[in-house]
Amino acid sequence: MKAQVLHEYDPSLTAPSWVNLEDVPAPVIEKSTDVIVRIGGAGVCRTDLHIIEGIWKPHMDPTGHGLLPFIMGHENAGWVEEIGPEVEGFKVGDPVIVHPKVSSGTCLACRRGHDMHADGKFPGLDSNGGYAEYLGTSSRNLVALPRTLAPKDVAPYSDAGLTAYRACKKAAQQLLPDQSVVVIGAGGLGHIGVQVLRAMCAARIIVIDLSDAALELAGKGGADHLVKADGGEVEAVLSLTGGKGAEAVIDFVGEKGTTHRGLAMTRPMGSYYIVGYGEDIRVPTVDLIISEKNIIGNLVGTWAELVELMSLADRGLVELHTRYYSLDDANKALRDLHEGRISGRAVLVP
Repeated sequence: MKAQVLHEYDPSLTAPSWVNLEDVPAPVIEKSTDVIVRIGGAGVCRTDLHIIEGIWKPHMDPTGHGLLPFIMGHENAGWVEEIGPEVEGFKVGDPVIVHPKVSSGTCLACRRGHDMHADGKFPGLDSNGGYAEYLGTSSRNLVALPRTLAPKDVAPYSDAGLTAYRACKKAAQQLLPDQSVVVIGAGGLGHIGVQVLRAMCAARIIVIDLSDAALELAGKGGADHLVKADGGEVEAVLSLTGGKGAEAVIDFVGEKGTTHRGLAMTRPMGSYYIVGYGEDIRVPTVDLIISEKNIIGNLVGTWAELVELMSLADRGLVELHTRYYSLDDANKALRDLHEGRISGRAVLVP
């Protein structure tokens, strides 16, 4: 099969290309519950750039040479191509979206519903992913797609959408109609998060971004207030919240000073949800004690939450803003993402 293969890390992201289109062996059924998915769409995520930089190497490739070369792509959807003899509930040709963490279903984390913390592989991060024509996974990872949703249109929901959904669901469960939530970053994850918040709570939604186009997209998604990230965003949020700050701040950026500003616009006893990453969070412990602010980390969501998100998408309550590239153009998609030329999400279509 054709696949885009990463051979070397590039910490400076200055190489002319990062992945190579190659003929590689297709995945095969190894366990009785295995499934081969014919890829209909593979999302291009900022995490892929961080993988290329080597940021994930200490976690996924501690020796520095045990993982590469491998196929990236952890946001995948397509059609069932082949099934193991014990697979139930799916047949060849069914459209599916793939939860990114392959787990056994029997470990303690699985049984408690914490799929993302379970033992097992994470294709696209620590094993071959979906920048390819086919992907091997487990039947436990599949979520059937309603006929209203095409694989290429929903692939980024399997990680970006699911991560945004998990963070916003946590916040929405705590927010009341007279309260406020700030979304920092209205790009690939943030524009999904705004729609999830609008669908799940009645709080005022304040969105902050550098890009006028991203702010416009957030406005269409249901934001109540749009704030340009021009250095005065903390003061703007304080003004919109009576000087107190927001009850919830969801930071989809997590770098270039957003962590400091995000905490500054979180009111006492409020919660700061960190989703994006790239810098350290530095805060005096006495400040946390006095303010009783919560700092909450957010990983990708559970299989059940992916089902919930697909329900919102099926009902038209969330919609991805998507730009499509052929599998051959994976480097162009990665470059466009790196240079800020993508509004919403990029998807590779084999």
